[in-house]
Amino acid sequence: MKSGHIVTRSIRVLIADDNELVRRGIATVLSGENELEVCGEASDADETLKRADELKPSLILLDVSMPGTNGLNTARLLREKFPEVKILIISQHDPKQLLPHSLEVGAHGCIDKARLAVDLLPTLKNMFRIDPL
Repeated sequence: MKSGHIVTRSIRVLIADDNELVRRGIATVLSGENELEVCGEASDADETLKRADELKPSLILLDVSMPGTNGLNTARLLREKFPEVKILIISQHDPKQLLPHSLEVGAHGCIDKARLAVDLLPTLKNMFRIDPL
């Protein structure tokens, strides 16, 4: 913990994407935020479900196109098993077209992978508003 800074809340993030470079890039973006902690990574649907059960994340960043069950079906399964966990879909597909499908399966939104560096932190800060004491 940095001197003089009190972390009021830790948002545990599980990154689920089949591309290791994408996972590492997201982890790097999140590493500068005191409120966010990357608690784990997964590369497919089965591993995502297993890691979610083990790690109890607050948020799962979930790729739509992974080996095995796709991200939308995985989001539906996660929502059923872990209703308290927030899910944010990340995809290379057009988020305007994907958003209705994402919301339908219980995700809280979606972000274009090409805009992760710009949109991820503002989106997460909006999703997890921390009320001042």
